[in-house]
Amino acid sequence: MRKMTYLAVFEPAGNGAYSVYFPNVLGCVSYGKNFQEAQAMAQEALELHIYGMEKDGDTLPIETFSDIQTNAGDIVYAITIYPDFVKNQMDNRRVKTNCTIPYTLKRKAEMQGINFSQVLETSLKAMLQ
Repeated sequence: MRKMTYLAVFEPAGNGAYSVYFPNVLGCVSYGKNFQEAQAMAQEALELHIYGMEKDGDTLPIETFSDIQTNAGDIVYAITIYPDFVKNQMDNRRVKTNCTIPYTLKRKAEMQGINFSQVLETSLKAMLQ
């Protein structure tokens, strides 16, 4: 499984909170009420940012692990993600969709305890193979 690591800069934001950005992943930012939450939120932000870039066909940034310009009090911390795991989760998450069927058909199916989501999923899989 692919593993990617990028450096994140945690900037103190007051009251123990931190704002986070990735110098080599432009536009990827996050925030947390404390350092632990900021770490978790930074990882999630990076995962979703890289997922979106891959989905859009963008070239992924390369982490150089070179010197990063920071201010006093900033913390530089490595964040590791597993893009294939995230892609699998995102591509297979359940989403709600709306469909329209005749009322009598709906009523008969409900009386027989039919699971509409299961029937639709099974039918779509069969049709798309």
